[in-house]
Amino acid sequence: MNARPPKARPIPPYPGLEVFSDEVVWNGRFPLQRVRFRHRRFDGGEGGVLTWELWRRGFAVAVLPYDPWTDRVALIDQFRLPALAAGLDPIVTECPAGLLEEGEDPEACARRELLEETGLQPELFQVIGRYILTQGGCDETLTMFCARAHLPEPGIIANHGLQDEHEDIRLKVLPAEEALAMLDDNRIGNATAALCLSWLWRRREKLREEWTR
Repeated sequence: MNARPPKARPIPPYPGLEVFSDEVVWNGRFPLQRVRFRHRRFDGGEGGVLTWELWRRGFAVAVLPYDPWTDRVALIDQFRLPALAAGLDPIVTECPAGLLEEGEDPEACARRELLEETGLQPELFQVIGRYILTQGGCDETLTMFCARAHLPEPGIIANHGLQDEHEDIRLKVLPAEEALAMLDDNRIGNATAALCLSWLWRRREKLREEWTR
């Protein structure tokens, strides 16, 4: 029998949780588990037996590069097949992001992904927060950062990304006010970028003061 893939570890124990079966039903780029279980209800009663599919993507990071000297941010555009499948514009404006390698530190991953996807080398990182993205079916957990960086002039910059992964990433630098306006009128359809920009909106003046000393 083949060993379980590292990303598809068995479900850990939890008070009130009873796991009847836990199998890997697909082992592609990201494994898919089928778990049959029940858990104690909030009222103390015994819950019904459930069968859930669990997509195992693991840990990831996202970074919002911010230039406090010029009050600008950097975002990226990518073609996203799931967005097209959902009936949305498949060119998604988002933050640079990527998955952690086994045992990799989140900030080290953030530095690596930012360099690969934008060519930027930030000086400081500040953690925005840690969030699970699709708790109804996927374990992907995202650590979000804001990074202090000297950004080039506003506009669309040459494409980036790893050629061996066929990445095609378009970097765009824009004033923070413009990015926040995009958030307000729902031109940012990506939840990660929306969270990062919302965080920046609340802390922007403080960052400009602290990061330009």
